[in-house]
Amino acid sequence: MKQKLNQNNAARPGPQPVPVRFEFTHPTAVTVCVAGTFNHWQPEAKPLHPIGSGHWRQETALPPGTYEYCFVVDGRWLPDPLARETVPNPFGGRNSILQVASSPAAAHPVDAEKLPLKNTNQTKSKKL
Repeated sequence: MKQKLNQNNAARPGPQPVPVRFEFTHPTAVTVCVAGTFNHWQPEAKPLHPIGSGHWRQETALPPGTYEYCFVVDGRWLPDPLARETVPNPFGGRNSILQVASSPAAAHPVDAEKLPLKNTNQTKSKKL
């Protein structure tokens, strides 16, 4: 028995992927990849590209969520030295944690310590 396909089968609205940039610096690295829960721990799926002077970069888009990942530098698995959070992995090392917010603006909250200070004790001009 044939089933009729509904012509109104539009993609379901869901979390939209958010731009994410992975960066790594290693002066002598030949290959750098990123592997994590977002690509089934397959390093070859996300190679970083050299941008000069030992700097590597990969830009991608991921749905909002929490991910674990590591850099694979010349075959050696390393946590991201810039990650704010890490967790132990089953191999005796550490995985970095990536929190992807629902929008790029939410992913980079402004640190309160970097905001300009407001002076609430402003002096009023005195009458002479």
